Amino acid sequence: MKVVIAIDSFKGSMSSMEAGNAAKAGIQRACDAQIIVKPLADGGEGTTEALVEGLGGEYVSVEVTGPLGAKTKAKYGILGNGRTAVLEMAEASGIILVKREELDPLKATTYGVGEMLLDALKRGCREFIIGIGGSATSEGGVGMLQALGYEIADSYGNPVRPGIEGLGSIASISAKNVPEELKECHFNIACDVKNPLCGEKGAVYVYGPQKGVREEEKQVFDEKMRHFADKTQEFIGADYRMAEGAGAAGGLGFAFLSYLPNVELKSGIDIVLNAIELEQEVKDADIVITGEGCLDSQTAMGKVPVGVARLAKKYNAKVLAFAGSVTKDAGECNVAGIDAFFPIIRGITTLDEAMVPQNAKENMALSVEQVFRAMCNE
Repeated sequence: MKVVIAIDSFKGSMSSMEAGNAAKAGIQRACDAQIIVKPLADGGEGTTEALVEGLGGEYVSVEVTGPLGAKTKAKYGILGNGRTAVLEMAEASGIILVKREELDPLKATTYGVGEMLLDALKRGCREFIIGIGGSATSEGGVGMLQALGYEIADSYGNPVRPGIEGLGSIASISAKNVPEELKECHFNIACDVKNPLCGEKGAVYVYGPQKGVREEEKQVFDEKMRHFADKTQEFIGADYRMAEGAGAAGGLGFAFLSYLPNVELKSGIDIVLNAIELEQEVKDADIVITGEGCLDSQTAMGKVPVGVARLAKKYNAKVLAFAGSVTKDAGECNVAGIDAFFPIIRGITTLDEAMVPQNAKENMALSVEQVFRAMCNE
């Protein structure tokens, strides 16, 4: 019997690999099986950790420009092949780095994201997996482009100011200082939003308010974004402002599509499943185990466990899910491809007790063990 395990992290208690290895321990107590454990994430927070831990990578820490200009430490991963970098833009330009009362869309910049990319480029990376959720910015990715060497200048030839503030003054764009090595790169951008760059469904109108954009500023700021899009179209001869995902991360999706080579904006879970080569292992698997902290009807609407289940069902594998808790509406997960699911909590307990890492691991191992005792004795 071959069992493939791919479980999302239980935030606050178990990483993806810790949860997977606990499940593996439970199976081994019950029966002999070929067991493969893979890391899992959705392309957002925790993706770097999951892939570095699960694929034998290493962390790199670099000082970059934070969203409001102050220096900050950002961490990214380089996977075991030495050519693939895994980054989360929120490490450099995330809203979590800014106090709510200090949010300033006029000045918030993605410059630090470009600095992270440059650092990885200099270390030999040519493949990039980038999560772009959780930004504090609404400047179309101009800061990132400037850090990468693009000269984006006003009518006096001076670099435009950081943030939305500078978009309306763009007069010229040049790529003469962009590293040639960038042309060798391939970018997988984890993007689960479909918004265009401009308009009432665009970056400013939809996501701007959570980053400090006031109602009366939306139209003015959107016009600045349109000006950037117009200048970009003049420069590259193509227009990506209405592309799905162009408005992600305050327009960072647009910058990737317009200025960087070999870019794919895809669902985060699809990018991760491809990176861990899960399909190759699932092809001849008898059972696939997945799960997450809480299994509910939202899980069935495309979250990580259902992505795993969809792939497993392609090869007729049985899918079991284990979760910290299970809600009454979790039956939707059965319709979505999970054959059976099980909560791992074994008795009355507080949330704090359940989330103690050692308790969570032991609960996972014991629950999986009992399920496999029944299956192995059939």
